[in-house]
Amino acid sequence: MPDDPELRRLLWYLLGGTRGGENRARMIQSIRQRPCNLNQLAKEMNVDYRSVQHHAEVLVRNRLVVTSGERYGLTYSVSPWLEHNYALFDEICTKLKFGATPTHD
Repeated sequence: MPDDPELRRLLWYLLGGTRGGENRARMIQSIRQRPCNLNQLAKEMNVDYRSVQHHAEVLVRNRLVVTSGERYGLTYSVSPWLEHNYALFDEICTKLKFGATPTHD
């Protein structure tokens, strides 16, 4: 699969070049396993709701995560762009030593 240079730069910036990169990586890994809302994500990650909300907004704004539903039922999932290039995400997480990505069947 050809590399996506735009996504590579974006992932390095959002995960490796800014504060909160590891939490963003964990969020992506979590919602790839099972799309969920912010409350579920905050509880699963054991992170403050407002922090999860901020990182989710960053990920949505940068087209790595998409939403469905409305208001409190808003569900977050990995965007088709990121899903198609998920090996690149794994590669960058490995280089940043963010831990192993859960396997996805």
